[in-house]
Amino acid sequence: MTEPRIVELRRGILEKNDLLAAGLRDRFLAAGVFAVNLVSSPGTGKTALLEAVLVAMAPAHRVAALVGDCATDNDAVRLRRSGAPVRQIVTQGMCHLEADMVEQHLEGWDLAGIDVLFVENVGNLVCPSSFDLGEAMRIVLLSVTEGEDKPLKYPGLFHTADLAVLTKVDLADAVDFDRAAALDAIEAVHPGLPVVETSARTGAGVDLLVRTLEARRADLTVRIPPSTPSSTP
Repeated sequence: MTEPRIVELRRGILEKNDLLAAGLRDRFLAAGVFAVNLVSSPGTGKTALLEAVLVAMAPAHRVAALVGDCATDNDAVRLRRSGAPVRQIVTQGMCHLEADMVEQHLEGWDLAGIDVLFVENVGNLVCPSSFDLGEAMRIVLLSVTEGEDKPLKYPGLFHTADLAVLTKVDLADAVDFDRAAALDAIEAVHPGLPVVETSARTGAGVDLLVRTLEARRADLTVRIPPSTPSSTP
């Protein structure tokens, strides 16, 4: 396949995804669903942190999650321990989620019964940056074990994020993590991007992350009136 043909094909895929994502966003807004897209490299601790957030938010919010993985349903099994409705999206080797995958896996769920929908993307810091999933908020996670320069190596994802979350901060000293260098790298790529520092193991920062999500959702609710609540799916 010639290079111009490859470029044309990629453009067509992205345009189709953007149309589907726009439709999803309209559905979420109409139903009062606050959709959050979580993106990171593999091994960042995304699932562990999401489990802690689901448990923390469940008493006050109707939460649910879609989880992307290349080949297994291990993450969904783990997240169901939180008691929240969870569905697994197996991508059969694809390195990211696309809007049509999210749409298909929402089938049968009453969106009016969900306040906050988390979409845990496939572990990858490149591919997910190009694919809108209709989310209201995109969060990029960076583990202290990955290296402080990840934002500089993968600027696309950090540039499109609404919030950066540092994970595994309880390991920072053990791996000689340079916190200032990491924050400088994030600021260089996306000036003003808020950063929340967390540890799923100790619980540090989880409350702040929940408050940040609630504040963002409240801002959305002010702009778009919520629908009438119904039963949890």
